[in-house]
Amino acid sequence: MLPNIRLITVLILFVTQISNAQNKANIEVNFDKKVAEMKPIWAWFGYDEPNYTYMKDGQKLLTDISKLSPVPVYVRAHNLLTSGDGTPALKWGSTNAYTEDANGNPIYNWTIVDRIFDTYVKRGMKPLAQIGFMPEALSIKPIPYQHKWKPGVRYDEILTGWAYPPKDYKKWGNLVYEWVKHCVERYGQKEVESWYWEVWNEPDGAYWKATQAEFFKLYDYAADGLKRALPTAKIGGANVTGGGSKYLDAFINHCLKDTNYVTGKIGSPLDAILFHAKGSPRVVKGTVVMNIGTELRNVDANYKVISKYPQLKNIPVIIGEFDPEGCAACGMATNPENAYRNGTMYSSYTAASFARLYELTDKYNINLLGAVSWSFEFENQPWFAGFRDLATNGVNKPVLNVFKMFGMMKGNRVEAKSNQMYYLKSVLDSSIRKSVPDIGVLAAKAENSTTVLIWNYHDEDKKGAVDTVAVSLNGLTKKVVNIIHYRIDELNSNAYETWKKMGSPQNPSAAQLKELTQSSELKKIGKPIKFNTTTGPFKFELGRQGVSLLTIN
Repeated sequence: MLPNIRLITVLILFVTQISNAQNKANIEVNFDKKVAEMKPIWAWFGYDEPNYTYMKDGQKLLTDISKLSPVPVYVRAHNLLTSGDGTPALKWGSTNAYTEDANGNPIYNWTIVDRIFDTYVKRGMKPLAQIGFMPEALSIKPIPYQHKWKPGVRYDEILTGWAYPPKDYKKWGNLVYEWVKHCVERYGQKEVESWYWEVWNEPDGAYWKATQAEFFKLYDYAADGLKRALPTAKIGGANVTGGGSKYLDAFINHCLKDTNYVTGKIGSPLDAILFHAKGSPRVVKGTVVMNIGTELRNVDANYKVISKYPQLKNIPVIIGEFDPEGCAACGMATNPENAYRNGTMYSSYTAASFARLYELTDKYNINLLGAVSWSFEFENQPWFAGFRDLATNGVNKPVLNVFKMFGMMKGNRVEAKSNQMYYLKSVLDSSIRKSVPDIGVLAAKAENSTTVLIWNYHDEDKKGAVDTVAVSLNGLTKKVVNIIHYRIDELNSNAYETWKKMGSPQNPSAAQLKELTQSSELKKIGKPIKFNTTTGPFKFELGRQGVSLLTIN
């Protein structure tokens, strides 16, 4: 029996060594081979609760977001026309923009909407202005109106009077006309011309309690009102759900070929096309398993629809929500599959998904303007409660640092390869589920700087080996360069790990708050390095779910 025991022991040790073995990523960046423009498609954000916009932590986060982007950031919010006193709640917001007097005459009040848009414009940001939801005085089924939803409650509890069509479509169109006219008066024609407007949200899903034809009618009246106020204003739709490509196809067909409900002529204004794309995380045997493939298949399906129409070539496309899953306000206490949100898995997923989005967009030659990350902040909630947000109680989470990295990537995307990076087709077919991680790369070159983004991602939220990375830097005009290395991992740019080491306090002291804020900033690894590119590749180690950015001057 003894030899068998020894054999078993050797086999166990061998398997253990294999499972902990380092993957070796050989990365080649060719800075002299342009791929396409490094468009800041990531500089778009959104959220359900518009009244958080002008609250303390909301203003801080908007300031941080505006500073990290080299271009104006676009912001999308639900509930901009919802009735109420402006008191925020989860998956709720209100502006009371429209009410009626006793005789049914419209009363317009732009006070809260102005406060929201003022907060954006003051920071150089721009609205992706959502025309919705239905004011109580216009809804065909107004009662009940404000919901009392909270995490753990059935999702359809949110579907109250705001989700129904207007009792008078002409009043609906005039509401849009008055709103846009007011915006032009307040912000100026040139500013409002730079915005995008869109009607409603996910009309193919639960958010629209009426037929497809009634949504098309809603859109036509909204577009007519907008164009009457400002003919050069830009409007689009239909912001369908991730699986709503057939509905999007019908919407496009309506805008191009159907009779307009307002004018009686053929066609409706269509200045941009919008749709959503979502992943689908699950808990499998106690482990969170993401599904980046599902999110990208949503994009692929809608790109196919848009590409069917030659008259839409080069039309601006906006992914109105681009996220790992569908409910930002569902915390991990009620939805354990959302446990990825606080740590670095959200960061590496974001890096890997946006890189594939660039690649998929190149494949279809789509004019993608932006992909909205439906993630903001939740005011006065417990620390690191597991919401899909960018900050908690005014302290930025690791994922925000990925957007800081993107903000440093300018100029043109250049050719970059990794022997450990999954092919796009493989990700679309089966996500990132094999035994090895996705150690991928995205690189850009500007006039005076170059950048290389590298991530170590896997759908399974398990710790892996610390892998080795060797980056060959080719096509640079100078042999000797200065490299600054930024990192997001368990030890760097990570307030969540710092908070846990403190004992997870719900009332941090002033000293703890200062430490949390400092640990949330994007960190450099060591000092700048003078590196001779002719001596071989630049080497370092990168752990599972870590992200590195090399800036090369």
